[in-house]
Amino acid sequence: MKWSQANMTWKNRLRSNWKGGMSLVLAASFALLTACGSSTPAESNTTAAASGTETQAKAPVEIEFWYGLGGNLGDNMKKTIDAFNASQDEVVVKGIVQADYTETEQKLQAAIASKKVPAAVLSANIDWARKGYYAPMDEMIAADSNFQKDDFIQTFLNQGEVDGKQYFLPMYGTTQIMYYRMDTLKENGIDPASLTSWEKLAEAAAKMSKQENGKTTFYGWQPMWGRDNMIDAVMGKGGQILSEDGTTVMVDSPEWIETWDLFRKWIHEDKIMGIEYGGQGWEYWYKTIDNVMKNKAAGYTGSSGDQGDLDFSIVAAMQQPGWEGIGEGKPVANAILAGIPAAASPEQQQAAYKWLTYFSKNENTAAWSMNTGYIAVRQSAQDDPEFKKFSEENPQITVPLQQAAHASAPFRDPTGGKINDALKDAADKVQINNVSAAEALKEAKEKAQKELDRIAK
Repeated sequence: MKWSQANMTWKNRLRSNWKGGMSLVLAASFALLTACGSSTPAESNTTAAASGTETQAKAPVEIEFWYGLGGNLGDNMKKTIDAFNASQDEVVVKGIVQADYTETEQKLQAAIASKKVPAAVLSANIDWARKGYYAPMDEMIAADSNFQKDDFIQTFLNQGEVDGKQYFLPMYGTTQIMYYRMDTLKENGIDPASLTSWEKLAEAAAKMSKQENGKTTFYGWQPMWGRDNMIDAVMGKGGQILSEDGTTVMVDSPEWIETWDLFRKWIHEDKIMGIEYGGQGWEYWYKTIDNVMKNKAAGYTGSSGDQGDLDFSIVAAMQQPGWEGIGEGKPVANAILAGIPAAASPEQQQAAYKWLTYFSKNENTAAWSMNTGYIAVRQSAQDDPEFKKFSEENPQITVPLQQAAHASAPFRDPTGGKINDALKDAADKVQINNVSAAEALKEAKEKAQKELDRIAK
């Protein structure tokens, strides 16, 4: 999709769409599956007369799969469901569309309470797994010779583990990468391959920025509003949110303060980087993209899923940088996980497992990546013939997968989100209000530590 098309409709999108859709379609037949329920005669009239019964073919198991995807992502999910139903005669999946990920979890909570649950859901909740609301898949995985655990991107598969058991399977992944205008870098004599550190990126941003009367009219780079980009940079410097034993909040360490204060300096003092913030929903996100596509900024840091909305005759993609003298970056890579509610019957749980593992098969996860820009969850997706051909013509598709191979796992907030909330507030102070990182992070640490101590009692 060209940016000119995407820009016409972005205000009407839900963020759950999360930028779906390359033009390539899934290579599968979507014929309607007819359930087999007709009677078959006995082997002989004598046997039939003796038994008085007829053998019937076993009917397929019908299950519901709840997912909060819309737009092109939703369309691609429906196609995958149809392809699965057409590929075999043991399971029929009925897709139930929710508004977004949040609504999916809200409705699942009500379903769990009423014990009328779907068999599979595109959602994951660590606390609910610990409480027994989700079914572990370990026995099903052990009995599945085709599972090939080592072929999964391990940071994605590991995110589905809770207390040593596999409660969730990764459906697709996402990580924040860098998109830059090829013409701007070329005009300024900057080789994108040289931007291997944040220090070098800042130097390039300073060179590309334009100012008039003390106001920046063209930004050399645009980080995305919020804590995530700055946390990614902290991970590359070796910072931690919690101590190894999980008892101490570490967000006021030198790694955090130095990193966040550099972002503050680049935004407010040097004025070489800009932040779009506020607005409704994900408005700030699309404004950031808009600035780059309309030649108001040289590049930005955004989702791997942005690829479906970008014009790659204008922009190209690269991995996030690391730090001088430390090494490559270690940005967070998140898996979008699916699980099986424990209240589903054993028969439905088996059917759900069959569906979820079908989705993550080599060729299917590769097709999902090509169609959406999200990350395939298997390493072997890179060897899929269609994916290889596609990636030769669209090299940006391999960047998120390459970055995920050395990414950090997402933080699991033991306080139910209180630590993340404290970091969100601190990020606003640094990015919007020009508060020093030391002050903002000290306050965040105090708030977060109180919440952590409260749950430890």
